[in-house]
Amino acid sequence: MNPIIRRELLAALRSQKSVVLLTLVAIVFSLLVVFRWPAGDQVDLSGALSQQVFRVFGYGLLTTLVLMAPAFPATSIVRERTQGTLLLVLNSPMPVAQIYIGKFFGVSGFVLLVLITSLPGAAACFAMGGISLTRGLLALYGVLLLIVLEYTTLALLISSIAKSTDTALKNTYFLILIMAVVSLGPHYFLQGQAGVLPLLADWLRNLSPVPAVMQVLGQTDVGGQGLISSSGTLLRFVVLSLCVSLGAIVWTISRLNYRIFDRTRSQGMITNELEFEQRVARRFLFIVDPNRRKAGIPPLVNPVLVKEFRCRRFGRMNWLLRIFFGCAILSLGLTFVATTGTIAWDVKTIGSILVVLQSALIVLITPSLASGLISAERESGGWQLLQMTPLGGVRIITGKLMSVIWPVLLILCATLPGYGFMFTIEPALKEQIIQVLNCQLLTALLAVAVGASVSSLFRRTAVATTVAYAVLLTICAGTMLVWVARDAPFGQRTVEMVLRCNPVAAALAVNETPGFEAYSLIPHAWWFTGILSAVLLVLFGVQSWRLARPQ
Repeated sequence: MNPIIRRELLAALRSQKSVVLLTLVAIVFSLLVVFRWPAGDQVDLSGALSQQVFRVFGYGLLTTLVLMAPAFPATSIVRERTQGTLLLVLNSPMPVAQIYIGKFFGVSGFVLLVLITSLPGAAACFAMGGISLTRGLLALYGVLLLIVLEYTTLALLISSIAKSTDTALKNTYFLILIMAVVSLGPHYFLQGQAGVLPLLADWLRNLSPVPAVMQVLGQTDVGGQGLISSSGTLLRFVVLSLCVSLGAIVWTISRLNYRIFDRTRSQGMITNELEFEQRVARRFLFIVDPNRRKAGIPPLVNPVLVKEFRCRRFGRMNWLLRIFFGCAILSLGLTFVATTGTIAWDVKTIGSILVVLQSALIVLITPSLASGLISAERESGGWQLLQMTPLGGVRIITGKLMSVIWPVLLILCATLPGYGFMFTIEPALKEQIIQVLNCQLLTALLAVAVGASVSSLFRRTAVATTVAYAVLLTICAGTMLVWVARDAPFGQRTVEMVLRCNPVAAALAVNETPGFEAYSLIPHAWWFTGILSAVLLVLFGVQSWRLARPQ
């Protein structure tokens, strides 16, 4: 047996959390079938009930794999490099291909065990009747195995490139979310149009496993909007998934050599030391020059806030301004091409695109900023240094929290020009725009609260980042799977109750996005998001105060 497989797999299975997680997965997926098992002497001969149970079962497995599959492989190689054991592995007699095989099966073995624990529930679904063995059950597990293959290879590739475990996790979940959710967006808005862009969007959406799983589960369309089409969806996903996996495997194996330890370092450049003409030119090119020597911290400014901005890459002002102006230009461009008739979109469609754009930025960026507020300091030993400073615990915690709030507020303001253009075109949308902005503000508050509270509960940044992304994606993206499966098996009442937990769905419902206009989510979504955010922020404050006390 490959020794790397044994080491990686045993390391994951020795944790009590892994045992508890596997047990919970087996219990939950078994209960999904037990609760819908035919009662009494009546049996559904048409197979409709078994199809409904099978769909709930399939969507549950899909959500579980999307959240769990990238976690272990994303930290595998980079953790070996930072601990110094990767050099020992490369110096062993094992060839590089065998090392990669050991890594792959070692980190994916735990996710495969999750699939194995779901087999009793799948067998019960099949025993209820109405489900094809080859086109239903085996096809579903085939797609799920492809998901494990694709996401594991991509996570190992990112792990070989990243410099730290938390960076690898952030980049992996960023890429997975784009492939699984964001890739569906272009086809949703370009459907039914002629040209090359709709064709590319149709192929792009097949990067997501959702269309393939829906076809296997017997659903061909989402609300009649053409978001998911059954023609060639499964085959396209198989082709694209295998191509992406093969490319990631080849790229990662090519990096598993001694050059992986080489880190090119820039010689550096300080703008203040350049010639006068060059300094003037850079002042015209840069609103905030990243290479200019920073001024001192003013007396009334929280030094922890300045420290956070200057120490992390996406917290620095030059990156924040790039994101801000990029989103502002994109929002204005979308409204302009729609109003001039370049694209046959109405104002509501543009509003839906802005909601998706803004929500995606919040969900992708906020956990990466907030999940390391406390955990990164505790892991690196910086928390003790902060406690030794004259700063009080309240000022430290406030500076940490504000270092995340300001970038998120800047992201929220980035799409305001687009909404302003919409209001100028159609003033009757004023109330609707205000409600949408309220939903987005609550989404940002929830993202900050989740990341901050999780950061205070875990000592390691990698674990905190994984949990923060998992919780936020479950609320904002996982609940969307129930909406995807509306009418079969979930009724309108069930879908509406679930979507009331999702502020992004509430914004789409207010905007009357096709497929969401039938649901009344306001003000229930506001109450749920506000109360949950308040509870999480209180948890963050209490836990941070406890950690800030003298030891």
